Amino acid sequence: MKQTILMAAIGAMTLGVQAGDWGKAPVGKEPIEECVDLGGKISAGYMSDYIFYGVRFAGDSAWTDVNYTFDGLAVPITVGAWYLNGINEDGIAGAYDELDLYVSAAIGSFAGFDVSVGYTHFVFPEARGNLPGGTTSGYGEAGLNVKKSLGFVDVLYESNYAFGGFANGWYHQLGVEKSFSITDSVSLVVGAGIGYSDNYFSVLTANDSDWNHYYATVSLPITLNCRTTLTPYIGYNGSPGGFVTDGVNPTLLDPQSDILHGGVSLSVSF
Repeated sequence: MKQTILMAAIGAMTLGVQAGDWGKAPVGKEPIEECVDLGGKISAGYMSDYIFYGVRFAGDSAWTDVNYTFDGLAVPITVGAWYLNGINEDGIAGAYDELDLYVSAAIGSFAGFDVSVGYTHFVFPEARGNLPGGTTSGYGEAGLNVKKSLGFVDVLYESNYAFGGFANGWYHQLGVEKSFSITDSVSLVVGAGIGYSDNYFSVLTANDSDWNHYYATVSLPITLNCRTTLTPYIGYNGSPGGFVTDGVNPTLLDPQSDILHGGVSLSVSF
């Protein structure tokens, strides 16, 4: 009799574990995916100086970027728009802004080299007609980006060709980057590199095929949650005598060498 009662009790507990509370649906055991990446990203930020290929085009500036990556294609394709506006209205004719419409394709990894290609169209709504070279509606640029991890450091290379406007030629840049994990949510990223201009800024200077500038950056990406990253940074831009950007001053700001600049950005993926 005792054995029968014991078996009945065990059976009742087993039924309770399987069915849960009476009148309620069983709770699923699959984890809830709260941070599914759908391919989109929205970013915004502030920079004390807007430096493009070693040339300072604006001082205090705010910017925003929206992009989306299509992963279901033969290769991942990213399309987006980036907009910057000078806050203090310094530079050309007291105003500078820039709209970049871009598309890029991550075409794959070859012998450990991650390769992507892209196209960007630059538009200058407020500075239209005031840029050197008679730039009114902007210009296009094709680019190649290559990344190689050597273990102790990442090597970054880019080559870009502009199709007109105040830029008309090649720009090449070689750099290195290293990331150090400080905590589970904070990293320190340091980088440095040098650029070479092959008639890229030919409208701004006659001697335009030479070393362009060198740079150093330090950033601190902080992961606030699985979707949001806050990144403060500082940087240095140098262009000694004889470099292409030495003395180039298209936006009527200070000379282009020995610029210590910084900023912060916030990005959210969805």
